[in-house]
Amino acid sequence: MTKPPKKPATAEKRPQQVYTLLVELGRSPDDDLPKGATGAGLLLYATGVDEAEAVREAVAVLKTAGVAPLDVTSYGTLDERLAAGDHIPDEERELMARALNENAVIVAQKTYFTDEAEND
Repeated sequence: MTKPPKKPATAEKRPQQVYTLLVELGRSPDDDLPKGATGAGLLLYATGVDEAEAVREAVAVLKTAGVAPLDVTSYGTLDERLAAGDHIPDEERELMARALNENAVIVAQKTYFTDEAEND
């Protein structure tokens, strides 16, 4: 009698984490950036089992929205930011919790870039 085949060992499921990302956007034909903007910066929270996955997911969502991500800087997870001495206000923590609960990319802040000099 033959033994049934062994089931492959299932990889341990790693928990989702929320990463704080700063994304620089360029212009694209389908973006909704204001006239005169040369690009934008987005502060967002994205989920992933690791930083690379969070970045990939955020970029994919942004491309679906018709914008052109040029560069992504990660500031890490909540625990990493706290360990680095960052002060995280309750509003930010709430957005991070929402991103985790919804397995989503949440845009917390956007800043438009222009070629015009600011008046001080």
